[in-house]
Amino acid sequence: MKNSILITLAFLVFSGFAAKAQQTVRIGYVDMEYILENVPEYQEASAQLENKVQQWKREIETELNRIEKMKQDLANERPLLTSELISDREDEIKFEEKKILDYQQKRFGPNGDLITQKLQLVKPIQDQVFVAVQEIAKNRDYDLIFDKSADVITLYAADRLDVSDQVLRSITRASNREELETRQEKRELVRQEAKTVEEDAVLSEREQLQQQRKEEREALLEERRRVRDSIRTAKKEELEKRRQEILEERQRKKDSVAKAREENRNN
Repeated sequence: MKNSILITLAFLVFSGFAAKAQQTVRIGYVDMEYILENVPEYQEASAQLENKVQQWKREIETELNRIEKMKQDLANERPLLTSELISDREDEIKFEEKKILDYQQKRFGPNGDLITQKLQLVKPIQDQVFVAVQEIAKNRDYDLIFDKSADVITLYAADRLDVSDQVLRSITRASNREELETRQEKRELVRQEAKTVEEDAVLSEREQLQQQRKEEREALLEERRRVRDSIRTAKKEELEKRRQEILEERQRKKDSVAKAREENRNN
């Protein structure tokens, strides 16, 4: 359905261009996948995300193995346990299974961390590509530039129409400008630190206000981090407390059964 809409739209665009008598239509395309492969910042961030993904998978595998061992232990000990103890063990296993299922959804679900962080990685590059394409189209009189790697069915595209390298060069220039601005900011910081006491005393009200706002933002972010960490710690402690209560109750029942058996033997 999506492809048919895009094809229809392309047909209408080309029809409009064809209606312009004796006018040359300039068309180009970009390959988003090719661009992403050649942006170092994206590749570095992707590698970091992949490391996170592997860590998440290891954590899940470890928990699944632990739960499987709990099931095996229960199967081995079932003949020696009362129905109440068996029920408690089964409840604990279900609790652990739900917990790991929730974690899997948090990391790999439709709205999980993996999808969210992938989108966060791609969006800045997409924004840069959009700006670069607008600039190239305006400066070189392109009538249409489309993404070859998108859902539009491309049966053939001549290499001479590919403006991906031009887009990459534009992104690189923008990155270099940002790096230059960063170096200028560092030089400005050195200059500010070299000011005399008298110069420091005449800092403008605007600079002081900017510094105050910056400190307020940092304090707000720190408070949010503190609250978030506090909530996480409380949840973790609650889970551990519940688990400990289950273990203690299981042990009390074991002791009770053992005591009853001992008294029967003595009688």
